[in-house]
Amino acid sequence: MDKRSDPDGSDDGSGWREPEHLGEGAGREPAEPSAGLPSPGQPASWQPAGWDLPDAERGSSPRPADVEPQWTGGPRFGDGPHVPDQLQRAFQVETDLVGAQGWALQHGWTISDGQGPQDSVLRDLVASAPVRPGKEARPASVLRGRAGTLELVAFDVVYPLGRSFVPKYAVTAAPLLGAVPGLRLSPARFWRHRTGGLVPVASGNEAFDARWLLLAAEDGPQLRRLVQDPAVQGLLLGTDDGDEFWTGAGHLAVVRPDGHRPLLIEHHIRLLTALVAALAAGY
Repeated sequence: MDKRSDPDGSDDGSGWREPEHLGEGAGREPAEPSAGLPSPGQPASWQPAGWDLPDAERGSSPRPADVEPQWTGGPRFGDGPHVPDQLQRAFQVETDLVGAQGWALQHGWTISDGQGPQDSVLRDLVASAPVRPGKEARPASVLRGRAGTLELVAFDVVYPLGRSFVPKYAVTAAPLLGAVPGLRLSPARFWRHRTGGLVPVASGNEAFDARWLLLAAEDGPQLRRLVQDPAVQGLLLGTDDGDEFWTGAGHLAVVRPDGHRPLLIEHHIRLLTALVAALAAGY
């Protein structure tokens, strides 16, 4: 440490000054502050020169705060696409085994695996189906119950896949009390097989006949009442032409390439109720 005597010659240290190489000693004029360094009256925080830039002018590149966010991640909660109504949802392929069984329990229906003695008739019904189910197909997830005046059975037609089974068709059927000629009521756009010996029965309604085709073993008043029934025509014209009806093993049945779920069961119930009523009118 360098000690220097005060001008008055005293040696009490009151005139001590910091060496020049360590800073500005007392009595010297302070040097101009270097660029970017704080002056004695400025806060102690330090920033590089040019750090504080003026705000950009309008018309140049906008700052983030000036840009309105544009959502590109799909529908946000509350403003998504229109929810389809129940009719549209009924036509969507959306297997829901748990939901279908829950629906059955809520409505007092019974559930079986399709392997019991009472289910043997269902295997005959599947074998007569117009969808060519194949030898490995079998009924499963069988639901039985009552809807209005009808006794109904709904089940999936499943196929083996590894150690499990995969549903491919949903079938709902109503036992028939009276004699009904063999029939198939299909969308006109469907390809048909095993139709030998069946004759077409027209309804006389051009709009209906353009979309639906009734084939029967024989023409007669009972089938004409079925195909001409206003309720039947109205319901079928209101669908997506995805269901197919047939008689077999003492049942009138409807099939769709899907697995059962509550909305589809209710859709099939509405259709079968109208068709069975139209057929019963001819007894």
